[in-house]
Amino acid sequence: MTPPQPHPTPGLDADTASRLLDTAIANIGRDYPVHWVHLINSPAELVPQRTLHPIFAGSLDWHSCVHQTWLAVRLLRLFPQFSTTAAATIDALVTEESAQVEAEFFRTPNGSFWERPYGWAWLLLLDAECRAWPGGARWAEALQPLVTQVRTGWLDWLGLSRWPVRVGTHTNTAFALSLVLDAARATGDTALEIACTAATRRFYLADRDYGGFEPSAADFLSPALTEADLLRRVLPPEEFAGWLDAFLPDLAAARWTDLRDPVPVDDPTDPHGSHLAGLALSRAWAWRGIAESLPEHHRYVELASAAAARHREAGWRYVFGFGYAAEHWLGAFAAYLDIGAVT
Repeated sequence: MTPPQPHPTPGLDADTASRLLDTAIANIGRDYPVHWVHLINSPAELVPQRTLHPIFAGSLDWHSCVHQTWLAVRLLRLFPQFSTTAAATIDALVTEESAQVEAEFFRTPNGSFWERPYGWAWLLLLDAECRAWPGGARWAEALQPLVTQVRTGWLDWLGLSRWPVRVGTHTNTAFALSLVLDAARATGDTALEIACTAATRRFYLADRDYGGFEPSAADFLSPALTEADLLRRVLPPEEFAGWLDAFLPDLAAARWTDLRDPVPVDDPTDPHGSHLAGLALSRAWAWRGIAESLPEHHRYVELASAAAARHREAGWRYVFGFGYAAEHWLGAFAAYLDIGAVT
């Protein structure tokens, strides 16, 4: 097994970005191995993934292919010196005809909930990233049939949701809300922003005295920190500080050591082991967002900043060299940590 390697500096240098881009482009065009879950009603529905999803059939599963495509678009935007070969790969996949095929699936009863909310959120963020610069405009235009369908489904689902899902994996509601809220603000989608903000307040504003046990063995998100990372997007600093004080009043206590410090990753080549590697990356951006959103002299600023630095160093060690279980998705999380989205 390749020993973990540190990532020395914040931000992405061109060499690291190039490696991430090459990996992303290879992933989105790779049909196998594939892992997907569809409700099948007859043998006639047992078709290759790319039949139903001609754009997002690569990178093991639909949601990973979506955020690997986001990663490629993000890097092409920030590093214009990169080869046009990557853009040509996206051009071949992201066409209006293919988006119509994808959208048709999401109009079906099975499509009304499939990949919700995680894959949907990444798709809306991808759309926002494409729309944020001239080089991505053609992809944004081609994706519109699919984006429109998913946006409609998102608003319908959010309006009917009574409670959030508070887990450390794909169905976590707070993480999806964070991505979609950022996308809505970046694109000026007021209706989407209002819906996400209202749901955030409805789901989380009254939360007090968090008592969860973290992490679970397959977590790639912290339920507590992901929720806080969402609330800091919605509340002004003083109100967010009051909410955080009530939500995690004893954050410096010994019981939260496993939240403040990175957890061991015994086997990053294992799918669940790679989740724990990703957990370090997602915790890092959550801790950093918390530190930056609190008033300057709040008691948790230094704690959160230090935790962010430890988690970032730990997570970047596993981005390259640990097999497809890790490489089909970790690069997007590492880039999201270091270069953000839609800015």
